[in-house]
Amino acid sequence: MAAPIESTPWIAMYHSVGDRSDDPYRVTVTPDRLDGQLAWLRRRGLRGVSVSDLLAAPSRKGLVGLTFDDGYADFLDHALPALRSHGFGATLFVLPGLLGGDNAWDPLGPRKPLLSAGGIREAAEAGIEIGSHGLTHVDLTTADDVLLKSEVVESRAVLEELTGAPVEGFCYPYGSLDRRAVDTVRDAGYAYACAIDPGSIDSPLALPRVHIGQSDTAVRLFLKYRLHRLRRRPVEGI
Repeated sequence: MAAPIESTPWIAMYHSVGDRSDDPYRVTVTPDRLDGQLAWLRRRGLRGVSVSDLLAAPSRKGLVGLTFDDGYADFLDHALPALRSHGFGATLFVLPGLLGGDNAWDPLGPRKPLLSAGGIREAAEAGIEIGSHGLTHVDLTTADDVLLKSEVVESRAVLEELTGAPVEGFCYPYGSLDRRAVDTVRDAGYAYACAIDPGSIDSPLALPRVHIGQSDTAVRLFLKYRLHRLRRRPVEGI
């Protein structure tokens, strides 16, 4: 009898963790909300892990991938302590072309500082998987071939030199991808890549994720978790 096909893994997408008094893009959760969401996972017998650990697990039952996009400096202040208190891992997608900079790609809302090189090393030394979010948060579907390759290939090289460890994961800025971007990520040697809704592209280099925000209390988390498992087809190759 053939083994049952597991549903596509549940990967949660976070961004900033901190003050959300001015949050027009709804990308920030407060530390208390994050702690409550992680506690909800634990109560349901679920454990948050990095995407690499999720994909490498012999069985992904009971595992949830936790990802944090953009590499905001508040990750060290608020997200990392919460993850540690629950015994969870995570993947942090950073922008090595904007070290110590800010979220200049967001025209509205406050400027949020990004991690420096030292901050990325600190996260890596704490056991957080570091992945690439490109160099400078460019929409790869609108980039020319030279810029596309630079964002994908050079970001990986910089991060591997910075952390002294292989970088296996990529995350498409804005969740935007097409076949050309996926092929470039594959050619660069990444093992997996995260999107939001990859549409018809079915590949470990286009993993779907679920946005988690401030409004996601226990009921909404339960619905998101259930609907993801019901609606998402298995991803071929994982």
